[in-house]
Amino acid sequence: MSSSRMISANGIEIFVTEQGSGPLVLLCHGWPELSHSWRHQLPAISAAGFHVVAPDMRGFGRTSAPKSIDAYSIFDMVGDMVALVAALGETKAIIIGHDWGAPVAWHAALFRPDIFTAVGGLSVAPPFRGRERPLDALAKSGVTNFYWQYFQKPGDAEAEFERDVDYTMRAVTFGVDASLFLKDGHGFLGDPTIPRPLPAWVSEQDHAHVVETYRRTGFRGGLNWYRNIDRNWELTAPWQGAKIHQPSIFIAGANDSVVTGILGGKRVTEMDRVLPNLKRKLIIEGAGHWIQQERPDEVNAALVDFLKGVRV
Repeated sequence: MSSSRMISANGIEIFVTEQGSGPLVLLCHGWPELSHSWRHQLPAISAAGFHVVAPDMRGFGRTSAPKSIDAYSIFDMVGDMVALVAALGETKAIIIGHDWGAPVAWHAALFRPDIFTAVGGLSVAPPFRGRERPLDALAKSGVTNFYWQYFQKPGDAEAEFERDVDYTMRAVTFGVDASLFLKDGHGFLGDPTIPRPLPAWVSEQDHAHVVETYRRTGFRGGLNWYRNIDRNWELTAPWQGAKIHQPSIFIAGANDSVVTGILGGKRVTEMDRVLPNLKRKLIIEGAGHWIQQERPDEVNAALVDFLKGVRV
């Protein structure tokens, strides 16, 4: 059975759920999620002989949520994971992330190969650092309605998402994959008159847990990750063109708009440029963005096979 606790690391309090013993595996969730997103992976990975730890990431759930937007850079996120490894009494770990957690995992492997001996990403391919700030590039290409742009102004997206948290979670996390482009007359969530039934892979109990948590915390912490997109581009300049040499795995759903969209598609096709030691690229047909919840058996099998091959 899994257990939970608070751990002080990198100047904040990090809530973790953990299970098992053995080499350390960190699981980094995305937006708008919680460590609860990994509930299907903890028992499978621990049963394979690992100590698996899923934190609520900075700004989410029961983990600290600093007020300053500047406290949510990629350096802060990776710093949290580096400090968490040490706080858990370890010097090495394998790190896996989904959605926004994937860039954390990729950059952790890039910045600290001495600590992170293998890396996995779900739904978001490794970074190709472009020639200019991402938001500037979007604007120059004539795009004005991409969700990254909508999330920049503090308060706007928060107001939309917090108006009805139950509906928000049905529309975004547990609904049909949302469009990444806003439509006229609607915010990110789209037409509120459209019914949003829970899919078969989400229980009412799991949905209620996430809704209750976000009603308490609001959405500001997670949205602040997006408000550092251009700043992250500036901070990572020294790693321009760098490769991630550790063993790696990538898993995504074939119907995931992040993977098939204007930004993600090219990255998925060309990820070997960044990942010369890519062990497996698994694209699961018929699956969407919330892959480890939607198709846990296939994801677990792939992750356990990968982990056994790269055991710390």
